[in-house]
Amino acid sequence: MDAYSDKITLISGQAHPQLSRDIADALDLPLANAHVGRFPDGEVDIKINEDLRGSDVFILQPTCPPVNDNWIELLLLIDTARRASAGRITAVMPYYGYARKDRKDEGRVPISARVLANTLTVGGCDRLVTIDMHAAQIQGFYDIPVDHLYAKPALLDRLSELNIVDPVVVSPDVGGIKMARGYAKPLGADLAIVDKRRISGSEIAVEHVIGDVRDRNVVIVDDMISTGGSITEAAKILRKNGASSIMVVVTHPVFCGPAIQRLRDAPIDKILVSDSCPRGEGWPGNIETVSIAPLLAKAIINIHRSTSVSVLFQD
Repeated sequence: MDAYSDKITLISGQAHPQLSRDIADALDLPLANAHVGRFPDGEVDIKINEDLRGSDVFILQPTCPPVNDNWIELLLLIDTARRASAGRITAVMPYYGYARKDRKDEGRVPISARVLANTLTVGGCDRLVTIDMHAAQIQGFYDIPVDHLYAKPALLDRLSELNIVDPVVVSPDVGGIKMARGYAKPLGADLAIVDKRRISGSEIAVEHVIGDVRDRNVVIVDDMISTGGSITEAAKILRKNGASSIMVVVTHPVFCGPAIQRLRDAPIDKILVSDSCPRGEGWPGNIETVSIAPLLAKAIINIHRSTSVSVLFQD
């Protein structure tokens, strides 16, 4: 690091301390001395034990489960930095929660993604860094700069090392075609789509497969696994359609509700995920984690030095 390093402050919330440490190590910088705890009634208790005046502050806090706790913690960390006269405050949210409801698609529902954007900006956030938003158009809810990065370079590097023979990249739904194409092209793979119909937030019905997967090594790509319904049902129908092997490549391993059991029972040979969310207990042994800490570290130093971040915007 150069002489600018003493003006950077990295503050970690409790959502994903290991990722925060990995980012700090990649930057060769310490994490700020901060107390982030709870009062007896569960309220968040924060105290930053360092001078933040004029500092370029980066708050490292994905809004992974428990989403509401981590969201409030992030807001209070931002407020702490603002009231301590930080020069600039950047929220680094590798996983962006509350992204599913980005529009009013029926009566009497909130636009949750907008509410999250409002709280961050009104709370004092000057910039946002995130990876693989569930809906990229959420960037339009912000009047501050949003650096929307992609985990594909890190995941694709590991995928290429596996030397998959005769691969076909599959999108588990029509909305993921662009992401699937982004993986298929560098792998020299064909493209297929699983046509599905959503019944509820956790249940889907698979209709059919568009494309040929028989006797092929399938790579299903998606931005996240929440309850695991879409991915596991897609894997089942792909196996029924003759897929030789099935690998899943996903950015955000949210894994809530029945996800773990569904993944254990599904005909999936390997699951490749980023570490945007912390590894939980009881994960199946076929899950491999790829670090996005180097990607986030590059984004942080480029933002601090006011150099291009767009070079990291590979999709």
